[in-house]
Amino acid sequence: MKFIAEINVMPLKALLDPQGKAVTMTLNNNGYNDIQNVRIGKYITLEIEADSKEKAMERVNEACAKMLHNPIMEGYDYQLYEEK
Repeated sequence: MKFIAEINVMPLKALLDPQGKAVTMTLNNNGYNDIQNVRIGKYITLEIEADSKEKAMERVNEACAKMLHNPIMEGYDYQLYEEK
């Protein structure tokens, strides 16, 4: 079976997000004063060939833990869908 994983990697809330701060300031300087606390992250999609949804989830977690996020600075979550 083929699965699609949609992964969101975001900076941990306890850490500063310099990119997000810069975007917040730029928005505020351009009249968007009602927008605050912008956070910038990564959106990743993967196609996974696996025998079951559980095995696909294991592979996504393994890829995220080893390669796709830095656990010191980032957290991740994802949605997994079976491709039809």
